Amino acid sequence: METLIRAPLEEVWAKTQTPAEHVRWDARFTSIEPLAGGRFRYATRIGFGFEIEGLGESVTGAGTSALRFWSNDTRSLIRSGSGYWRYVPTSEGVRFLTRYDYETRWGLLGALVDRLLFRPLLGWATAWSFDRLRIWLEEGVEPERSRGLARARRCLRRPPR
Repeated sequence: METLIRAPLEEVWAKTQTPAEHVRWDARFTSIEPLAGGRFRYATRIGFGFEIEGLGESVTGAGTSALRFWSNDTRSLIRSGSGYWRYVPTSEGVRFLTRYDYETRWGLLGALVDRLLFRPLLGWATAWSFDRLRIWLEEGVEPERSRGLARARRCLRRPPR
């Protein structure tokens, strides 16, 4: 996933590397709590009042933020994974991109659920999140507002005739 954000590198970095700002635009997380030594605790609501927690650690430098993440929560499809964010300055702004992969749990069933449902949904959530970040930095529309506008748009759409 990648997007071009027409904003200064320092702003993109701040909104992505500050946990309180990160959870505002990233639909994949409901909380990120910094811990010592570059570690963090994250949580995601999965519906019906359930929340999944995990841990991670990140290392930053030279326009890249690399991370490892894992969850001991047996309800989590993701057992462990890793990925990175790259920040590439251009004449138009910042090319912000990510790549990540993970291992699943629950054997063959987990692999099937991941392939057919979870991975496409996570890809969509990543793309939507990147777009919310871009709109926030380029147009000043806060992520909470863009989420509300997206919901309103879905409700107001007319069914095809």
